[in-house]
Amino acid sequence: MSFLSYFKTYKKFGVFFSILCIIIITIIYNILNVKPKLPVWNPVSVSEELVDSSIQHKAKYHTIADFSLTNQNGETVTQDTYKNKIYVADFFFTTCQTICPIMTDHMYKIQKEILNDDDVMLLSHSVTPKIDSVAQLKKYAKEKGVINRKWNLVTGDKKQIYELARKSYLAVKTDGNGDEYDMIHTENFLLIDKKRRIRGFYDGTQPEDIEKLLEDIETLKDES
Repeated sequence: MSFLSYFKTYKKFGVFFSILCIIIITIIYNILNVKPKLPVWNPVSVSEELVDSSIQHKAKYHTIADFSLTNQNGETVTQDTYKNKIYVADFFFTTCQTICPIMTDHMYKIQKEILNDDDVMLLSHSVTPKIDSVAQLKKYAKEKGVINRKWNLVTGDKKQIYELARKSYLAVKTDGNGDEYDMIHTENFLLIDKKRRIRGFYDGTQPEDIEKLLEDIETLKDES
């Protein structure tokens, strides 16, 4: 059999085999490049010092509790404000001169990145609600470039805010139930999914954590 005859005989097989190889390589590539899902955080999987003793045993179905607070425009903000939204939460106070300015700058960076993304919002809770009145939050929001439709700075009942921090967001080492000057203070940023579950913890003072947070937002969006 001549080479030309041999080539003609096996030409169809060669084409089929080549296509099959391409398909297999593509499938393997896609499998290897699938992003792993973000974990769902429950109290039992978080450091005990960050979790109120009443819920430390909880191993599943942990979600952010209902809440009702007031934002920088005097509007009521509840869990329904964030219904079907991915959001980033933190705890701050406007007169803080240590970690809060860094955290707020990083929140501003996140705001820039999600500005045209209707699925993602931000929520910052004041831990000194008596000081951080609506007027004070409004002033702070203007100074820091807060865009109202993307980012709520909220004040309200101190007990509710502190319970949210400790029992919902699992974000602080103290419940702040001492005298009026005893307050929680945490650098944690929390990534919350559309089902009100915690999907990530990040150090809000560290640029590399902010980059990771932005990447995880995209991963969470792919999951939704």
